[in-house]
Amino acid sequence: MGFKEVFGTLPEASAQAPGRVNLLGEHTDYQEGYVLPTPLPYLTRVEAGRAEGRVEAYSETLRELRARPLESPPQGDFLDYLLGVVWALREAGHPVPGARFHVRSEVPMGAGLSSSAALEVAALKALRTLFRLPLSDLEVALLAQKAEVEYVGVRCGIMDQMAASLGEAGKALFLDTRTLAHENLPLPPGVRVVVLDLGLGRRLAEAGYNERRQEAEEAARRLGVRSLRDVADLCLVESLPSPLDKRARHIVGENLRVLRGVEALRKGDPQAFGELMTQSHRSLSQDYEVSLPELDALVEAALEAGAYGAKLTGAGFGGAVVALVPEGRVEDFQRALHAGFPQLRIL
Repeated sequence: MGFKEVFGTLPEASAQAPGRVNLLGEHTDYQEGYVLPTPLPYLTRVEAGRAEGRVEAYSETLRELRARPLESPPQGDFLDYLLGVVWALREAGHPVPGARFHVRSEVPMGAGLSSSAALEVAALKALRTLFRLPLSDLEVALLAQKAEVEYVGVRCGIMDQMAASLGEAGKALFLDTRTLAHENLPLPPGVRVVVLDLGLGRRLAEAGYNERRQEAEEAARRLGVRSLRDVADLCLVESLPSPLDKRARHIVGENLRVLRGVEALRKGDPQAFGELMTQSHRSLSQDYEVSLPELDALVEAALEAGAYGAKLTGAGFGGAVVALVPEGRVEDFQRALHAGFPQLRIL
């Protein structure tokens, strides 16, 4: 059903935002580190109209219509994200009296492809048009993060929302999450970013993400730094007790991998970049302990099938794998992986 069929009126504004995969820089953004996401050609489209004192939304994917008053607390459903962005706008002093939304999304949910950030950013950009709000794309990203952290209750960093709001197709967004300085860098020529989804869904707020974030904060506190971004020497983390030493080793090493990845992108070197992706995955699996045996096996299969590199993408505990594949080998790559993983969805 379209907006008019659901609400009886035509939409007054619309906007869209992409999902993303993170090529390098996993679990660094909440420690003020560096990240390298790239937007996907899968979009969440939001149509919006005015409402008074409430937020109503229809999800075409879920075939659900939900509505709650503006002051309602989160309830663990998709409407939380839309109530959250309206709440964030009102908290920032923007006079939004309520809204109606129609949501159509191509971004798979629960696959680590940032479906929530795509929804938040698309909704905020639609509201920006609807209410003529003086917001930049950077401010949209910050408000989307505020909604997810302070209303929904997932203590995410800023990477996903920045990629959804500021990313460009065919490029990686090199983002310094401390300063928010950012640059879109072209991906190497002759490569394809391929997403491999086994359907291992997960719920971030319930799956250990917040625990990992707390461990990283404790590691920074014990090392006497504002964040692990400020640790340049990997040897320093060896003084920490387990598992804090492993958590810090991943984040410090991952920041270095992003910086080396930027060098590889500037040189157009897919092999060097792919090797860094694979190093990232092994660190996520062994030091940060957010992978699963199924994801580890899928990464190894992707490498055997000819990928330059592969890693889990997103927070882990499920989700998807991203691989960097030579353009000319994509069909053979897909056939090889489907042979070993018949249930695999390739995006």
